Amino acid sequence: QVQLVESGGDLAQPGGSLTLSCAASGFIFDHYPMGWFRQAPGKEREGVSCISAYDGTTYYSDSVKGRFTISRDNAKDTLYLQMNNLNPDDTAVYFCATEGPCPPVRTVPTWGFGSWGQGTQVTVSS
Repeated sequence: QVQLVESGGDLAQPGGSLTLSCAASGFIFDHYPMGWFRQAPGKEREGVSCISAYDGTTYYSDSVKGRFTISRDNAKDTLYLQMNNLNPDDTAVYFCATEGPCPPVRTVPTWGFGSWGQGTQVTVSS
């Protein structure tokens, strides 16, 4: 079965950087688009970024465009999210996901993705 395990969440200062990782197993990783999502306390889960399966096309939400970079290493079955210039609004639990389209279905909060990891906490605070 699909298993996604996120890591790399931590406490960061405003303006700082973090890199999240998502180790995937149980499916043919390089056949599927992958995505990053986040959920802040009291808020709905929102899409952050996704990357296509074959040509590496990427998509970003407006709130992170220019600051975050999604990438994938198909040899390691691992997805990454490099986050720069963090601000307190980036504080959330970050989830990776698969079994969805990229470009995403922007009309739904899940972007059409169906399988999720357990999440990793990112806190941005001075």
